[in-house]
Amino acid sequence: MKLSNTPLYTASQIQQRVASLATQLSQDYQGREVVALIVLKGGLHFGSDLIRNLTIPVAVDFIRAKSYDGAASTGIVEFLIPPSLPLNGKHVVILEDILDTGLTARAILERVQADRPASVAICSLFDKPARRKVDLEGQYIGFELDDHFVVGYGMDYEEQYRELPDVYVLEPSD
Repeated sequence: MKLSNTPLYTASQIQQRVASLATQLSQDYQGREVVALIVLKGGLHFGSDLIRNLTIPVAVDFIRAKSYDGAASTGIVEFLIPPSLPLNGKHVVILEDILDTGLTARAILERVQADRPASVAICSLFDKPARRKVDLEGQYIGFELDDHFVVGYGMDYEEQYRELPDVYVLEPSD
């Protein structure tokens, strides 16, 4: 696998969109008790940038779920790290790097809903609806993608490329 020659989204484009999402979330959740639930590992960059742009108080927690092996979804979602904060009665915003098949996001949503929050929303920097296997939509979406495998800005391929500030398409090698 190799990186495309030019970024699909530059760090500047990403930061502008993250700031815009933070503004929208700050307006929509003004005066509410909010928990930002960052989905590890891929959502770490997005989540930390987004919460720094919020203008409302927010508690931060993490959840780690895994359903990928290399570039393919296994279809089985494992919870490696559950949330540690109480979510009951709180407004939870799940911060996800990418909505792809929707299997992981749906499992996380069901896990969070079991804790009886006041509300739950999914905020994802990227959405790839062409690959969706379940009926699920994010309420706050940064960019819609075609059916490409992307890396960078926290997203990886076999634990590589997370450090890239831009997002690239990962293409098959010649």
